[in-house]
Amino acid sequence: MPLPIDPKRGRTAASLGAATLLSACAWLQPPAATPPAPAPAPAAAPAPVPAPAPSPAPSAAAPDPAALADAATRQVLAAHERLRQLSAAELAREYLAAAERPLPSGADAAAAMERALLLMLVNRPQAGDLARATALLEPHAKGSGPWRAVAQLLLARVQEQRRLEEQIDKQGQQLREQQRRIDQLASQLEALKAIERSLNNPRPGTPAPAPRSAP
Repeated sequence: MPLPIDPKRGRTAASLGAATLLSACAWLQPPAATPPAPAPAPAAAPAPVPAPAPSPAPSAAAPDPAALADAATRQVLAAHERLRQLSAAELAREYLAAAERPLPSGADAAAAMERALLLMLVNRPQAGDLARATALLEPHAKGSGPWRAVAQLLLARVQEQRRLEEQIDKQGQQLREQQRRIDQLASQLEALKAIERSLNNPRPGTPAPAPRSAP
């Protein structure tokens, strides 16, 4: 025989069961999804850095003036040594060949120096060689290029050589003048001697004076 069921207890049990089911359903439901975190704001782009200006191409180093002057001096010394080793005949031939091809105005400094050396070594006064050498050297001696120092040195030698020649010419003129006076005095002396001889020796055909008679 079935057990009698209390209606109140049944309702209470039903209420408890419903509450239990609701609690179980709530526990079994997955947790509500949390909203995604906002994406970080993009970082501000850095200010553009200007590209460095291209460095200028390195210019060629300026030549050293002292080195250029040294090279010019060495070139002149080499030319002098070459001319000095020539025989007299070879030097004369080179002189004549140079006379046939005069240097143009504003000629190369090296050519002007070598021509001046040639004129100084030959040095024919009647041809005015030293004056021509001076004309070749003066433009470079007064300039500011690497040939200035050696041109001044050669020009000083030319001027000294010209002074010596002028002194020798002056002494030669004095000697010639003295010789002329000596010759003149000798001629006068010879004339006096001739007069003296003519007085001491009677002329031929002139009768001698008669001797005086004794008293």
